[in-house]
Amino acid sequence: MKTHGARRNTSISVVAVLLCAGLVAGCSSSGVVGAKNTGGSSGGSPDKSTGSSSSSPSASALPTGKYTSVDAFYGQQISWGTCTTAPADDPKMDLSAFQCGTVDVPLDYTKPGGKYVKVAMVKWAAADPSKKVGSLLTNPGGPGASGVDFVEEAKQQFDGALHANFDIIGFDPRGLGRSEPIRCLDDKTQDALYEEDSPKDPAARKAKAEQDSKDLAAACEKNSGDLLPFVGSNNVAKDMDVMRQVLGDKKLNYLGISYGTYIGSVYAEQFPDKVGHLVLDGAVDPNADQLESNVQQMVGFEQSLEKFASDCVTNHASECPLTGDGKAAAQQLGTFVDGLRDHPLPTGSGRKLDQSLGWTGVIIGLYGDVGSSWWQYLREGLTRAMKKGDGSVLLAGADQYNGRDDNGHYSTEQDGLIAVRCADFSTPAPSAEAVQKAYDELKAGAPILNSDLSKDDLAEPMCGDWPYQTPEKPHQIKAEGSDPILVVGTTGDPATPYQNAVNLAKGFANARLLTRVGTGHAAFGSGNACAQSAMEAYLISGTLPADGTRCTA
Repeated sequence: MKTHGARRNTSISVVAVLLCAGLVAGCSSSGVVGAKNTGGSSGGSPDKSTGSSSSSPSASALPTGKYTSVDAFYGQQISWGTCTTAPADDPKMDLSAFQCGTVDVPLDYTKPGGKYVKVAMVKWAAADPSKKVGSLLTNPGGPGASGVDFVEEAKQQFDGALHANFDIIGFDPRGLGRSEPIRCLDDKTQDALYEEDSPKDPAARKAKAEQDSKDLAAACEKNSGDLLPFVGSNNVAKDMDVMRQVLGDKKLNYLGISYGTYIGSVYAEQFPDKVGHLVLDGAVDPNADQLESNVQQMVGFEQSLEKFASDCVTNHASECPLTGDGKAAAQQLGTFVDGLRDHPLPTGSGRKLDQSLGWTGVIIGLYGDVGSSWWQYLREGLTRAMKKGDGSVLLAGADQYNGRDDNGHYSTEQDGLIAVRCADFSTPAPSAEAVQKAYDELKAGAPILNSDLSKDDLAEPMCGDWPYQTPEKPHQIKAEGSDPILVVGTTGDPATPYQNAVNLAKGFANARLLTRVGTGHAAFGSGNACAQSAMEAYLISGTLPADGTRCTA
């Protein structure tokens, strides 16, 4: 099981002040709305003198002097070769079907003669060259998730019509994955942060969040400071256009999932005449108020929690540790996980399952749909924890979501998430009225996930301590002059609520909305044959689903 594109929130207070009121999940007692979620993190061997990875790359080590103009980057050729690095989740994966390479992009598009970044790419060549219509670029979101890993791990989801007609192309955006990743904190520091529940007292919690935020910003600037000003979707969109040209495509065919939809939207805004067949699934609304967006996401997770609990007691009573009706069972679950603050569970690894990690292990399961392996995992994890006092299953889920492997090394996804979000959106501290509104909505719509929420948890500006303050603000993207864009939304999607897709499609000058009726995050690979075939038909032939199409299966 893998949660591609699911890096939304974080339960550690280190990110609280940086991202409050501005990520896709706001802030609360452990750093976000609901205090219950998480993201990836940094990796590498710790350098005790700096607290960074000893092998942390920085922009100062980037190559320079090879190109003299932006046009020169468009004229390069990719040297495809054997893929040698398997995804961390599956180090023994057979990579023989894939080819890997890099494309050079300028660090600073205003200074193309300076340093440049090598962006990692993977290609699964089209199965039938006679049917090939071009390349299909894809990004699974995060921001911070690896597009290279996504193509390799989701090979089955692309198999069939898409692979018959396209070279399937994944890439790691600049500053992420294999493409000069941003690195901030070492593994031991990340462990300490994830495994320490935030203080119960609101004032102490706020003070800790502010200090953690300052420490994180300083570490990121020290270890990757030269690169930080040049990450973010505006530059990634430009990189994608270089890829389009180098791959030999007149227009960009693209599948963006979750935060990958924002990258696709920015591309359409910058290069509307180069838009080919774009599918944006599990949409981020570029015009949304960030605090309100965070609130709606947390309400969505609470709704998914109640649906899971109801399904658990109704359809899986023999393997469900919960009792009562759906609402009572959900409250029972919440009370148990909150209780891990004072009574953490052993896991057999020497590590404890506390409240923060417990909620992370629950939230990752809620990205699934009814009948999915994620809900099965969640039933098993809760049963082990609630009935046997064993937190190992939920801890394994939390570790996967946090990007922690069995050796205690973290991926760079959380560092990348922070850097990209702070590059893409800047939001001032919300007004007292906005904080009160958000607080009331959370207490009414997501009380289980916000049992110890205070207004102070919602009041900090996004990225307030970040060393590079972006001018970017939420705005409507129209992409006048583009070919039609297919936007896909799932009615019960907790991570990217359905209204995001409605708003994104309405904002575009030329778009069609496809609705998947169900729960879980995004439609691609969900098992919904109607939605899958509609997306494939548009990507391959440009055939749009009928206006108002709703896919129930």
